[in-house]
Amino acid sequence: MLREKPLHWVSSAKKDYLDFPVEVQNDMGYALGLAQLGAKHPKAKPWKGEGPGVFEIVEDSRGDTFRAVYTVRFADVVYVLHAFQKKSKAGIKTPKDDVNLIAERLKRAMEDYERSRTA
Repeated sequence: MLREKPLHWVSSAKKDYLDFPVEVQNDMGYALGLAQLGAKHPKAKPWKGEGPGVFEIVEDSRGDTFRAVYTVRFADVVYVLHAFQKKSKAGIKTPKDDVNLIAERLKRAMEDYERSRTA
């Protein structure tokens, strides 16, 4: 039997996700649900720059692109690190501010996970 891992939202990720169009939330929510069950949605792809276990989901809606980045590095929890609307002025490249924010939130998730294991 599959055991569902809890979903933890880092910082403003949940608030930002809830600002997405409902159809984007539904599609991303399904992908996050699969991650909680230890599976990977076909649209989930590795996030470059943070090593293994960090993925992004990309959804397009009404001409806009939305992304959610999450990690499955931890045995018993999935952390959603960032949810944002991509507004890059440089083609397909993700803005540096978002890349840095994801790295910082991944560190915060690691600290939270370590704290919860020792509590």
